[in-house]
Amino acid sequence: MPSYQTKTQWLALVVLGIVSALLLVVAITAFRIYFYGSANRIVKADAAIVLGAAVWGEEPSPVFRERINHAINLYKKGIVRNIIFTGGVGKNDHLAEAVVGKRYAMARGVKPGNILIETESHTTHQNLEYAQKVASKYRFSKFLIVSDPLHLKRAVLMAQDLGMDAYPSPTPTTRYRSFKSQFDFLMRETYFYFVYLVLKY
Repeated sequence: MPSYQTKTQWLALVVLGIVSALLLVVAITAFRIYFYGSANRIVKADAAIVLGAAVWGEEPSPVFRERINHAINLYKKGIVRNIIFTGGVGKNDHLAEAVVGKRYAMARGVKPGNILIETESHTTHQNLEYAQKVASKYRFSKFLIVSDPLHLKRAVLMAQDLGMDAYPSPTPTTRYRSFKSQFDFLMRETYFYFVYLVLKY
């Protein structure tokens, strides 16, 4: 009959094996998230959906500005015919993120008739869900999802789960430049990716 010490050692090995397997899964997922956003795919689409980010007063924050500039570039190159800005009014703000995005894009030559907005969302899933409702009125069927590279694997998965023909379009530049900021963002996205896989929201 195995001794207490043997049982304890066996249990410790089982726990170590489970923890190691979980860490391996997390590490592989993090690598996939990182490299997914680094691939630059050029796909023509009906519209670019710009995922919302913070605004500073009546101006986009640096993170949001990078996303808007990328969508404007896609529009001017003819890769997309329309831009859909997403995002509602944040805490302590008085303008919706989508409204700020629209104004910024119009000031840089995007025609108002090629800009659509939704101003109710506060999460990535809501960004996409409400953008889809807006797009359905115009029978758009193919989309580029515009956001920071590390955000895109989760966002595109959400869009595809909503039944959208969606493709990633990462910003070529990002405000998350230092190792610490990129690592923190990657860990956050890895966590929320698993949360989405479980909760689907």
